[in-house]
Amino acid sequence: MLFVASEAAPFVKTGGLGDVIGSLPQALASQKINVQVILPKHQEIPAEYKEDIVKLKKEFTVPVGWRNQYCGLEKLKRKKIYLIDNQYYFNRRGLYGHFDDAERYAFFCRAVLEALPHLNDLPDIIHCHDWQTGPISLFLKTHYYQKKMYQKMRTVFTIHNLRHQGVFPKEVLEDILDLGDQYLITEALGFFGKVNFMKGGLSFADAITTVSKTYAQEIQTAYFGEQLDGALRYRRQDLYGILNGIDDQEYNPATDKYIFNAYDLKSVAKKQNNKEKLQRKLNLPVRADVPLLAIVSRLVDQKGLALIEHVLPDILALDLQLVVLGTGDAKYEYLFKWMAEQYPDKLSANIFFEDTLAHQIYAGSDLFLMPSLFEPCGLGQLIALRYGSLPIVRETGGLKDTVQSYNEVTGTGNGFSFTNFNAHDMLATIKRAVDYFHQKETWSKIVANAMSGDYSWRKSAQDYLKLYKQVL
Repeated sequence: MLFVASEAAPFVKTGGLGDVIGSLPQALASQKINVQVILPKHQEIPAEYKEDIVKLKKEFTVPVGWRNQYCGLEKLKRKKIYLIDNQYYFNRRGLYGHFDDAERYAFFCRAVLEALPHLNDLPDIIHCHDWQTGPISLFLKTHYYQKKMYQKMRTVFTIHNLRHQGVFPKEVLEDILDLGDQYLITEALGFFGKVNFMKGGLSFADAITTVSKTYAQEIQTAYFGEQLDGALRYRRQDLYGILNGIDDQEYNPATDKYIFNAYDLKSVAKKQNNKEKLQRKLNLPVRADVPLLAIVSRLVDQKGLALIEHVLPDILALDLQLVVLGTGDAKYEYLFKWMAEQYPDKLSANIFFEDTLAHQIYAGSDLFLMPSLFEPCGLGQLIALRYGSLPIVRETGGLKDTVQSYNEVTGTGNGFSFTNFNAHDMLATIKRAVDYFHQKETWSKIVANAMSGDYSWRKSAQDYLKLYKQVL
């Protein structure tokens, strides 16, 4: 089994993709699957990890259209992790957004396939992740199908976020991918006269997965499908939703080295100590009698920030405190900074990201707000549940699959949710959660429901194992 991705925690990470590639292979390894991982050797990889690289494993050239480019294959000493080295393509700031991203990641895809004979173990399945690896399935069926060692290999392609697709001018087809115009059709790479790397994965992989069951259904509709809903409906028999998990060792309030006081379900009263110390750290009034509502997020439209913007004064009019951690669009960064100046006793705006503070917010908050416009899976709500911070979410994608709104009749549920993308529906749900905060017996029951759940990779790893066997 070979995982191919553009990022992986802790080496280099920009979002949820990096978290998944950092933890899912470990979960699969616990199921006795031989998992290797291969990444570009990005400039951002910290020196401490680069120092752990064994000497160069192999050097070879990689065809990129009419070019033949240098590639160095390197390996970390203590892990089954390989790096594709090319200084020109990857020794630069930023993983994405460069003028030549099509060439950079086409090189990476071809380099991975050229590197296979030099790995310690030849994989049966290549598991590709997001648009940066989309062409691999296509290349296997075009440039490598005549080579015997590649003929039995199968590919699985995972969509982490359908919005990011890797769309490039049609000239890329011949100049970079070394393919003819016949691949510009809808059933291959064609996308309104352009070339779509993600579509390569959707069209040619043996199986397609995405990161929650609900998102797998949603992306087959025009509203969520990002103009690829037709291609996804065409392959619906090969499309599976497998929920992401979290690293339950890293995110464990009983052992977390970053939080003020460790606690678990049996000692959940110690969570109050974390809340008090977080309030002091952020210069908020120390009050146990009001709920602390948290937002740890990229401040972008996808995360439902437009809803929050619309009713933020109404939220702050409630008897609660709000803590924000994250960066993103300038208008939202400015909004929270400005409102924090107007409400210094109610809002702490931390317009940056720091992992230590993120852990402390999960441990110290009572409620966690995540009203996303769309959410393939979401990790924030899973971490919040683990720490007993009850999520308030919109019912979409992985949020719908993981957060069950509290039911007064049955006593079930681990948070609060609303259906429509509507600011006043969100506000009403926040008010409902605040009301329950003051009903201590009920509140304790919901917190226990949240903290009792299993949000690890264990079940998902078993689902992947079942899929791999099916593909083979």
